[in-house]
Amino acid sequence: MEIKELLNITKEKDASDLHLNVGIPPVLRINGKLTKLDLPELTPEITHEMIYNILNEKQKSDFEKYGELDLSYELANVARFRVNIFKHRRGEGAAFRLIPEKIKTLSELGLPSILSDFTEKDKGLILVTGPTGSGKSTTIAALIDIINKKKYVNIITIEDPIEFIHSHRNCLVSQREIGSHTRSFASALRNALREDPDVILVGEMRDLETISMALTAAETGHLVFSTLHTISAAETVERIIDVFPPHQQNQVRMQLAGSLQGIIAQTLLPTLDEAG
Repeated sequence: MEIKELLNITKEKDASDLHLNVGIPPVLRINGKLTKLDLPELTPEITHEMIYNILNEKQKSDFEKYGELDLSYELANVARFRVNIFKHRRGEGAAFRLIPEKIKTLSELGLPSILSDFTEKDKGLILVTGPTGSGKSTTIAALIDIINKKKYVNIITIEDPIEFIHSHRNCLVSQREIGSHTRSFASALRNALREDPDVILVGEMRDLETISMALTAAETGHLVFSTLHTISAAETVERIIDVFPPHQQNQVRMQLAGSLQGIIAQTLLPTLDEAG
């Protein structure tokens, strides 16, 4: 079976993820639970062929050099996927995350409408936090989409990789992908400040330099959205401060006090019937 067929099955079964790994059949995550497909176990050769079928030459070179790679992949007329490929003891593996075609509204996501108040802000830092797979990117996409429909501003997104596609509605939207369009979050954020932005989305605040640049952007009149892998508002503030050396932490506290507009801490819970 080819990788494109597996991705079609992923979409048809409304799975959130497809996993390829040596010594086991392809596995889908459906409603939070892993389910093996009724297919033969993957060999190292078949897994390698499936993975390399979606990579260009640069991506192959980077994967062979670093042993891991993030990318986005679009299967025409089917769906887009966020992909991570990696090397391990048995060979190679891959995880494909299905990206919904349509950006859902806050109502469709079951989120409180008061969150739309964040889109009315002109400046400051807004964070969406939660564990991996809790819908942080989906929530931010919904907020960016509200701005795109209601305001007339310049939006720059910096993502690894690009997930939801935002078209030009009322806003000018530029989406940049780490590795393809820029070297790093920090580099792209530094340059974004010279590109006349009103709204900046930083896909993830991963390191001190990125966090510092995001705080500066929020302080200097920009509305900045980003994510962190924390489970509460209090832990989020502590995590940001703890990234900095002790002699800078008081300054960071003051920066957060002046620029932090809000933290949305979220997690996903299964429905009672386990159907979603």
